[in-house]
Parts: sequence; C-alpha cells; structure tokens
Amino acid sequence: MEKAHVYLVGAGPGDPELLTLKAARLIATADVVVHDGLVDDAIMAMINPAARLISVAKSRSKHTVPQDGINAILVREAQAGHMVVRLKGGDPFIFGRGGEEAEACRDAGVAVEVVPGISAAMGGAAASMMPLTHRDASSAVTFVAGQCKGLTDQNWAGLAGKGRTLVIYMGIATAADITEKLISDGLSPDTPVAVLERVTRPNSRALQTLLTDLGDMIAREKVASPAIIVVGDVVLKSDAEDRLIHIAQQAEALA
Repeated sequence: MEKAHVYLVGAGPGDPELLTLKAARLIATADVVVHDGLVDDAIMAMINPAARLISVAKSRSKHTVPQDGINAILVREAQAGHMVVRLKGGDPFIFGRGGEEAEACRDAGVAVEVVPGISAAMGGAAASMMPLTHRDASSAVTFVAGQCKGLTDQNWAGLAGKGRTLVIYMGIATAADITEKLISDGLSPDTPVAVLERVTRPNSRALQTLLTDLGDMIAREKVASPAIIVVGDVVLKSDAEDRLIHIAQQAEALA
C-alpha cells in the first residue's frame, strides 16, 4: 500500500464480518483513520493500534466538523505523507458524501481510491429476509434521502407503487412529512412499509406497518437512527405468515 494516499472505505452497516477483505486490510495498516460516529465499535477495534484516530461524527443538524473541514483534513494528512483511511458507515458513494471527498482529493492532487461497503439497504434487506427486488413484486429500486434541501419541492410520483421499491435513508425524523408527500404524490395510504433499525447489529429491529401509520409507528416504537424505511410490496415478502397477518390486522384497524 503506497503512502500519501486516501482510501474512502465503506465500513458496511455494522456487522464486522460484512467488511470486505480490502477494507479490513486497510484499516489494519492505516496511519490515520478519519471516521464517522456510526462505525461499529467492533470495527473500530480492528484499526491499526498505532493509527491516529480523527472523529468527524455527525448527527442531524449537528456536525462536529463541517464537510469542508473533513475534506481539508484528508488532503492535509495525505500531503504530510500518511496513508489515510476515511472510514464511513455503509458505502461511501451512497449518501456518504464520498463523491465530495474524492473530488477534493483529486483537486488537491492527492491519490484517492474508493473501497465499497455493504450499504444499509443491502445489509438491512438481507438481515430481514426482505428482497428489494422480486419477480412477483418489484423490478426497480430507488434510493432517496429523507432529509435534504428542497424535499417538499421534489416530485416523488412514481418512485414507489406497483412493481417498485423505495428505500429512504435518513428519514426517521421526517417520517410524517414523507408519508404526507408520498400520499399527495399518488401512493396508496395502505402501501406496506418497513423500518429497519440498526441493521445487522445485535440490537437490530425490523418493524412493519402501513404507509398511513408510518410516522405514528416510529413515535410509538421510539425508533432511533440509524434506520432506513422500505416502501413497497417487497415488505410482504420479508418473512413468514405472521407478518402478513400483522399487516392485515393493521389494515383492518386503520380502515
């Protein structure tokens, strides 16, 4: 592994056994690791003991280091001759701002490489036995950010519905607004939805309801980030008959 290099490494959704071999090798040999707050402790324990750790943890509306500052850290540490790993939850190029960081490195003349990770959607779907595509239910998948600039101005019509799966990242805090938006853009209030919380970790949960109940369920169950929302008929494919009965009962109660 050459020095003066930045690696944007996906740490996956949490389970350390889901790391790629390359990701594990890089974090075990890095000089500097710039990491998010969502990286699981078990993965943090795999980092080179001699590496210098720089936390850039952030939560909704609270960034310990702004994105421009993170970019500057990566460039500065690489230009100082260090092998730098930017360790991110999930995959760097799926709502991980990896594109911005790669651009900053390239603009500064710093070599940069992306090491993909299993995204929250992929990991959560697998752990919940929920196929994001299924010949009988969905032939298309869309990923959207549930908290972003101009959310209310975006047109989500057609992103979910018959034959389509919609996966919403960072949507827990705005779930009520998302429900209203999807229904106003034409989606049935009775559409099945699932919330996958802390996917692949020991304390993970998979909750199911109908779109019209999404915001209330999140409040009722005290769902906390990190979590994703899955919208569409694939939710009904996720497991056994008891979950189908549960959704049927909810539909009847909400009717």
